[in-house]
Amino acid sequence: MKRFWSANNFTLTALSMLMAVVIGGVLIIISDATVLAKFGYFTARPSDAFESSWLLVSTAYADLLKGALGDPAVFSAWFSGEATWQQAFAPISETLTYAAPLVFTGLSVALAFRGGLFNIGAQGQAVLGCIAAGVAGFTFGLPIVLNLIVAVVAGVLGGALWGFIPGLLKARTGAHEVITTIMLNYTAGLFLAWLVIQQGIQAPGRSDAISKAVAESAQLPSPGGVLRVHLGIILAVLTTAGVAWLLNKSAFGFEIRAVGANPHAAKTAGISVAKTYVLLMAVAGGLAGFGGATQVLGTAHALTPSVAGNIGFDGLLVALLGRTRPWGTLFAALLFGALRAGGNRMQSFSGISLELVTVLQALIVIFIAAPALVKAIFRLRASRATGLGASLAKG
Repeated sequence: MKRFWSANNFTLTALSMLMAVVIGGVLIIISDATVLAKFGYFTARPSDAFESSWLLVSTAYADLLKGALGDPAVFSAWFSGEATWQQAFAPISETLTYAAPLVFTGLSVALAFRGGLFNIGAQGQAVLGCIAAGVAGFTFGLPIVLNLIVAVVAGVLGGALWGFIPGLLKARTGAHEVITTIMLNYTAGLFLAWLVIQQGIQAPGRSDAISKAVAESAQLPSPGGVLRVHLGIILAVLTTAGVAWLLNKSAFGFEIRAVGANPHAAKTAGISVAKTYVLLMAVAGGLAGFGGATQVLGTAHALTPSVAGNIGFDGLLVALLGRTRPWGTLFAALLFGALRAGGNRMQSFSGISLELVTVLQALIVIFIAAPALVKAIFRLRASRATGLGASLAKG
């Protein structure tokens, strides 16, 4: 128990989530006028305020869990033959659907972190991945398997190109990657908004900003019906395993970790820091582009100015929550996917604003990024090796 109740990564992450949930519950209470009215006579009948607060918060979080993992009532109906298995597993399907692109963008940010770079440009790289994959998906008309492979590869290459640019600028001129990637985010977004209304790209007969639909042969396979989950989540798990191997078992991964720990020492040891920066940003961009390809080929099936959503910016939060570790990033993406899927049900059934889920995500990241605060609040003893200072020092 002494070892468990210390400032290790697991305990800090769990307590950060607990604090975010508690503060989120307080926000739910103060945002409900009916419950607040009962606090007006709190000294006379405190039980009314406590009971209504507990009912509101417990119902909201119950709906959050039901929307993310499944409703026990629907599972019971499935077992009794009154519902289908697709209806029972629809919430889990939504969680995995939202999580799939976040795994890729989170890995993109996490990998750059490990090399000492702060890749703010995962959003722009994901947008380029969407563009390249979407255009390839409705242009070539190749056979079913080949068309999908070409579209995915195009998305990865598009993101890699958008990551290569700031990597090259960093290596050749010393331009800070935060500045260059932020500017490239705007460039990518504006380029997408311009592209979707161009002749040959815009959907025939449409006046709004939307492209042609991606061919069915280029779409990621999905069970269909109410289940939107697709092959992208399996590719995300395989990619996570690949990134973990790259970092921990390959020579290039050793160079990344060495440069991230101390670029001057790495250069003295014979490692080309400039080359590592360029390759690292290209690989990170390719991962984010993979996430963009998953988005357009798996769920959107057409290009719009908002096709990528905020998967690149959310990838920053996922990487922080995952402690910039590949498998930690995967589980963090699943958590964010669950919050998003459950938030939709919480808004529909409990009337809680969907923005509150964003607040929960932000609170989790705030406490994750401030381990000293969590340690002080819960009086955690020092851990032998948390790894947090090394992994997030450059960021």
